[in-house]
This record gives sequence, structure tokens and C-alpha cells, in this order.
Amino acid sequence: MNPKFFLRMLVIGMIPLICAWPVRVYAGDPKTLPIGAPAPDFNLQGVDGKMYTLSSFKQAAVLIVIFTCNHCPTAQSYEDRIIKLTADYTGRNVAVVAIMPNDPKALRLDELDFSDLGDSYDDMKTRAKDKHFNFPYLYDGKTEAASIAYGPVATPHVFIFGKNRKLRYCGRFDDMENHDKIPTSNDARNAVEALLTDKEVPVQTTKVFGCSVKWSDKRASVQKSMDKWALEPVKVDTITTAGIHELVKNNSGRLRLINIWSASCIVCTRQFKQFISINRMYRDRDFEFISLNVDEPRKKKVILSFLQNQHASNQNYIFRRDVNSKFNETIDPAWKGGLPYTILLEPGGKIFYSKQGSVDPAQLKKVIVENHLIGRYP
Repeated sequence: MNPKFFLRMLVIGMIPLICAWPVRVYAGDPKTLPIGAPAPDFNLQGVDGKMYTLSSFKQAAVLIVIFTCNHCPTAQSYEDRIIKLTADYTGRNVAVVAIMPNDPKALRLDELDFSDLGDSYDDMKTRAKDKHFNFPYLYDGKTEAASIAYGPVATPHVFIFGKNRKLRYCGRFDDMENHDKIPTSNDARNAVEALLTDKEVPVQTTKVFGCSVKWSDKRASVQKSMDKWALEPVKVDTITTAGIHELVKNNSGRLRLINIWSASCIVCTRQFKQFISINRMYRDRDFEFISLNVDEPRKKKVILSFLQNQHASNQNYIFRRDVNSKFNETIDPAWKGGLPYTILLEPGGKIFYSKQGSVDPAQLKKVIVENHLIGRYP
């Protein structure tokens, strides 16, 4: 661009609009902040809509910065402990702030197998509301600039600063990843207690455990996984009445999600891709998705073509529903017959979720992950 033209455009106010676009930093593996280093500043939006900087916590004698996220089972197992830590130190001049370091677009669907949520800002707001977070939860997924400055290795990763905002502790929250067992070494709490009493932190650094940070340069792995899934074979089989009976008995030992649909149903075809995503999230666990088409068998080629375009490598069936048969009752006595119809069955055939019409993917994923056969923790 001609320098004079650039200057003229800057003066009349057009260039700032361009310069304001966020610049994403491709981080790789940034260096973790060393003990004694000053706390890097940040300017991040919380789930409450407010902007937070380092000075937002200037009144606190001790500042605890925890890098965590929604999707990681280890991070989820520590949520209640972080909530309790915050409550325990309320009124003791200690501030706790959590930062979400992941680029949401660098997160593969199969990395969400212990969660109903990804790591977007909206997902963060949902998780904070569901868990009643009592600490600021900040989004750094746009540029990851703050996260790169601190250098967390995994989620969660704890950084604790003293009055002068020099790093005094860096590492794990405690030594027990299992959420329902008592830790033997409360490393973060020990560091806070030492700082509040002007003592040396007994252990300044520890190794961390959890999910690796999803830096933006991992976006390529997302596309690679999508390309791999697109190559999986897709087929549709004809199923008999006897097969339907076996299907709803669910002797698989897994959660079984069944979607009953027709190619002539707009809602059916529009929502189908949601089931493909859900299957890719949970299929490596005790879960399976089965689609059951009720169009005429002569449309099998058309149905197969649709399924191939959807990359539906799950089990697919076609069954001609006879209005005079007891098909509806076989599937679910409560079903009134409208399409689409979706049910989630436990082993043995117990239906614990059913929906006629369009499903709410967020609600369905939450029902799946909170079932005892799946769960949020390893």
C-alpha cells in the first residue's frame, strides 16, 4: 500500500478497523514462567462480561492464577476443589482467577469424550453457571497471548504470586487427580498458607497432570481427524421386525442412541449432522449411535447417498414402517408417532431420554455424559 494513501486512510478512521482485528499467535510449546518472575499482565473477558487485568486483583496479598478449561476430565475433577479453595480464602486477602487457555478450534471432537461442552466462550459461560463458579473465569482462546506468557503445560496448572506479584509456586493443585479421593499433598494450599504467614513456600514447583493445552497450531490435527473420519465406510442395512425388537432390548452393554428418521422430513435431515458429531465424541467409550430410517426399501440408494454425504459411518438401518403394525409400541409405548424420534437406552432397554421432534444437542450431550456408564471422569 502507498504510504501516503495509508496515512490518509488512517486519519479518516478506516485503518483502525483493520488494525483492531485479533492476531493469533501460533505458540507451539511456550516456556513456563520461572519461579521469581513477575506476573505477566493480561486483559481478558470473564464469563460475567467484564474485562479483567492484573490490576483487577491488586488488593490481594496472594494471587492464584489457575489455567483450566471445560472439556478436560482432570480439569472438571478439580472444579469443586477450586470453588472450595476460593470460599475458604474469602476474606483472607487471597484472590483466585481462572483462565481458559485453549483455542476452541484446535479441539477435536474425540477429545470431548468426557464432556458435554467445548472450550468456547459461550461454553465457558454455561459451565460457570452450571457449577456456580465463585471466581472469575476468563477467556483466552482468541489469541492465547496471556497463556503463552504464563506457559501452562496442562489443565489445570496453578501459578501463585505473592504481594510483589513475583511467582512463588507453579505446578499442580494437589497430588490426587481422582475427584473422589483425598489428596495427601495439598501443594497449592501449602503455598498460600506459607505466603500468608511470610514463610518460604515449602515446595515451589511440581509436575502437572491433565489435558495438554490446545494451542492454536493444533488446528491442523482437527482437520486431519475430519479427513480421516470422512474416509470411513458408510453402509445401510435392512432390518426386520425381529431385529427392531433386539435393537430396543439393547444387549450391547453400552448406551445406545437411536434416531428414527425419514428423508422426506426436513427436521430429520437438518439435525442429522448433530448425531454424527455426538457419535464422534463418545463412540470410543461405552456408547453407540444407530440411525433407523423408515422410508420405503426402494429408496435405499437415496438413503445411502444421504448417509455418505453425512459421513455416517455408524450403524444405519432402513425399515418400512407399516401404519398397521406395532412398530411405534415396539420402539417406545410413549411415542405418538411423529418424526424424528430419538431415544437413549441403557443396557437392558431402559429408555432414559426420548424426544419427538428436533433435539437440543446441548441437553442430549449433558444427559449422555452424566449417565453412570459414561461420566465426566476416567
